[in-house]
Amino acid sequence: MTQHPPQYPGAAPTAPRKSFIATWLLSWLLGGLGIDRFYLGKVGTGLLKLVTFGGLGIWYLIDLIMVLVGATRDKQGQPLDGTRPAHVVAWAVTGFFVVVGAISGIVIGATTAQVAEDVASDVEAEADAGGADAQDQATEDEATDDGGSEEASSDDAAAEEAAEEGSEQSAEQESSDDGDAAWITEEYGEFDAVQESGSGDSVISLREGATGGIVTAEHSGSGNFSIAVLDESNQSTGELLVNTIGSYSGDSAWGISAMSEGTSLEISADGDWSLQLQPFTAAEAMPESGSGDGVYRYDGDAGTLHATHDGSGNFTVSEDTGSAFELGLLINEIGTYDGSVALQEGPSLITVSADGNWTLEVE
Repeated sequence: MTQHPPQYPGAAPTAPRKSFIATWLLSWLLGGLGIDRFYLGKVGTGLLKLVTFGGLGIWYLIDLIMVLVGATRDKQGQPLDGTRPAHVVAWAVTGFFVVVGAISGIVIGATTAQVAEDVASDVEAEADAGGADAQDQATEDEATDDGGSEEASSDDAAAEEAAEEGSEQSAEQESSDDGDAAWITEEYGEFDAVQESGSGDSVISLREGATGGIVTAEHSGSGNFSIAVLDESNQSTGELLVNTIGSYSGDSAWGISAMSEGTSLEISADGDWSLQLQPFTAAEAMPESGSGDGVYRYDGDAGTLHATHDGSGNFTVSEDTGSAFELGLLINEIGTYDGSVALQEGPSLITVSADGNWTLEVE
């Protein structure tokens, strides 16, 4: 229990003693600003400590040690209240943080030194590289000064190389159309044309390794004639290439709008028929006019397609550019038609389904 001096009647009251804990914390955390001395009532020395930044750290350290050893007094010369029970704790806490600070300083110093060493190494490497470049440049300059004849030979070689490049560019230009349409082969495959013929209903196999192509069909019967594409499970791929009554002659495309890969064609006929299977690369250029079904190749720029049709049945025009996000169907009308639609840039595949005469003009 803290003992206070007795009070006598008529005597001036004694000021309460300052706290050891408060003085220690203020001296440790804010001693450089003199706050600890302000707390103890020593305003003059507190201001002096403030303007000298804790006596450049020396005064700060002395005051902190004085508090820890219990030698600090307030302005009236009284000892601090609670010094004995908090004395050991204050030493332990202060010592712990001093040790942690020292270790942190060592780590930071070592890291800074390593970074400085790395930077110096990088600068030295860049300097060495710059010197090597300068030496190489000097060697090149010397070779240039001494090699007039070599320069002339170099010019001749450059001219010859330019001529060879011109020849290669000409060859590339000649084959540019095929190169631009490479996606057609990549998408649908390539195969040798094949002929098939028969009478009545039949099923024929499509070419292995090909996922699409042109089907040129002819039928001489008077009843229904249809050609459907089937997958390996003999399920429809969603493609009905031909569905008409009576005689037929035209081209249709298999594989462009398929929901699964086709492996065979199912033919329904009441008369003789013949088929020719060709890859899409065999498609002819899109004509300005025609009749019936057809498959063509368009190699022009994007533009407006003006189309007409004079038949009474379904009239469709589709464009396939190889893009996975295109709608493809440009026209889908029944009967006569006269209108314009947007056409994408080629090379693309154009398929036409019609029962009459039609025209296709790009504007």
